[in-house]
Amino acid sequence: MNWLTGLLSTETVGAISLGLLLFQGTATLILLSRLLKGAFRRPPLKPKLPAPELLGAVSVVIPTLNEAERISPCLAGLTRQSYEVREIIVVDSNSQDGTPELVKTAATFDPRFRLMSDPPLPSGWVGRPWALHTGFLSSSSKSKWVLGIDADTLPQNGLVASLILAAEEQGYDLVSLSPQFILKYPLEWLLQPALLMTLLYRFDSAGVDSQTPEGVMANGQCFLCRRSVLEQLGGYKSAAGSFCDDVTLARHAAACGFKVGFFDGAKLIKVRMYEGALETWQEWGRSLDLKDACLPGQIWGDLWLLLFVQALPLVLSALSIGCWIVGYSSVALTAATGLNLFLVAIRIGMLLAIAPCYDRSQTSFLNTSLFWLSPFADFLAVFRIFLSALTQPKKWRGRNY
Repeated sequence: MNWLTGLLSTETVGAISLGLLLFQGTATLILLSRLLKGAFRRPPLKPKLPAPELLGAVSVVIPTLNEAERISPCLAGLTRQSYEVREIIVVDSNSQDGTPELVKTAATFDPRFRLMSDPPLPSGWVGRPWALHTGFLSSSSKSKWVLGIDADTLPQNGLVASLILAAEEQGYDLVSLSPQFILKYPLEWLLQPALLMTLLYRFDSAGVDSQTPEGVMANGQCFLCRRSVLEQLGGYKSAAGSFCDDVTLARHAAACGFKVGFFDGAKLIKVRMYEGALETWQEWGRSLDLKDACLPGQIWGDLWLLLFVQALPLVLSALSIGCWIVGYSSVALTAATGLNLFLVAIRIGMLLAIAPCYDRSQTSFLNTSLFWLSPFADFLAVFRIFLSALTQPKKWRGRNY
């Protein structure tokens, strides 16, 4: 290995280590300031029975576009919600796969279901917020709350009652939930947790209230808002052109002075977002940068953070150990090696923390075991966020923009 030591002097390796130590050290302090808040976060919400005063308190709105393959569990889960749900409005955007027929069938068993079509998409609007806006405008004014639910979710018994009670007891105007994820295929178990980690490293975890509007997180798969607040915000107009309308609307609401909460809902709602790693890469990966809800400076600051605390630590740990093996030695190299191993340890600790967020009952043990190898996909996940930040989606859920 003498040829390697001849390429770089000990001083050069030390200088490189010192530079990395400076950048990574700063990024690590930022990361720790966020992760440490998680130790004091609210516990996951649990299913609850409704109280009599919640009778007819909620209008549920489901936006759909060719969801026939996955909407049935969602419809069944909503049927099992109790009397707090006044109506369930399915706003369909001209599905061609039999989605409307499934909703009509559900309506024969539960009269709370109502199927409608949204008007032609106006200029400047993205399909999902337009459908939600249409459903909100068509919902009963007697409902105190409006709950947006995605067709790929599996609502558990007691979901709606738990959401409303948590919001009212703690004075929230808008509440959304992080779900429990359903993964089925091997590469999903490698890639999806790595992509999820890009969010957990950039923002406060579920159960922690952000102190600034730009730090607010939300999940449109289960998104509850007071009707009076939606009326003041003009419905979904503030998120009309956003491909991450949930975060855009939540941050706009927070900036207007409303109280926004983001809770751990792993015991209340499950979700099967995408079919396989490729679809996860294409569909989820192109919105995780959240550029529609962030200023450019925040986006690129977050990317810098992800590069140094998520993408590089595993690679740099291996390189640093290799340098020791071939004979390099310096204080800076020792410190850089220790810091990167510390970041790898944090990443493993985060895996333990998010393990309950995954449903392991629907696939094999061999597939689920790949979850623990997801740090090896971190570089790829961060690279995907960089790609997303540099491009604007032109197609979404079968629609061209």
